[in-house]
Amino acid sequence: MTLVVAHRGASASARQNTVEAFRLARRVGADWVELDVRRTAEGVLVAHHDAHLPDGRLIAHTPRDELPDWVPSLAESLEACDGMGVLVVIRNDPDEADYDRENTVAVAVAGLTSAYRPYDEVMISSFNGATVERIRQVDERLATALLMFDPVRVLQGVDRAAAGGHAAIQPYHATVDAALLRRARRASVGVWAWTVNDAVAAEELVRLGVDAIITDDCPTVREVVTRLAAESPPPAGPPQPQRSQ
Repeated sequence: MTLVVAHRGASASARQNTVEAFRLARRVGADWVELDVRRTAEGVLVAHHDAHLPDGRLIAHTPRDELPDWVPSLAESLEACDGMGVLVVIRNDPDEADYDRENTVAVAVAGLTSAYRPYDEVMISSFNGATVERIRQVDERLATALLMFDPVRVLQGVDRAAAGGHAAIQPYHATVDAALLRRARRASVGVWAWTVNDAVAAEELVRLGVDAIITDDCPTVREVVTRLAAESPPPAGPPQPQRSQ
């Protein structure tokens, strides 16, 4: 069955990337939670999408104890997601002010997630391919995925994921089609589509056979997944991390 992944937690009901949003995710139908990781001035891993806080301060230059109370550490975030899988997205864009060329954040994320979560309940991804590859170098037992947006490169992403031992690609949902799914299936690479917030798109993706849908609207996507699962079994894809029991 297609996994329902809460984009930055239950972000339609609570502030995104907060303990409240993570805890709410299970109640609104999520199997997994997606969250973003940044580092503070002293290297503490925290959940936040943007490199800067709303007041303009760069998180990488701000001590942990000077961050707003609503910014949780990665450890607090993992604890708040108890009973669900966790997709950790490492934000490491070369164009951003906190770019981590040495991928020290990737090493820290690998160590912390493996300490807090069973391997089948965590996946780590990034738009930065070198960052994801560093995770594999640190601990090849951790499931990894390549985030991608460019429709021209998404098919190539399947081949790159297979060659690198990554569990999945995570393409923008509008780039997912039957040809991509066929290629991914042949390569035993999972497909996690983002970010899907309407029933029509969700139904199309479930019928295509995606392994997971990342969404801001978990109740809608959960209804689609449950309804279609009752109608017919989904296409068989490669083994993917599953929902915690």
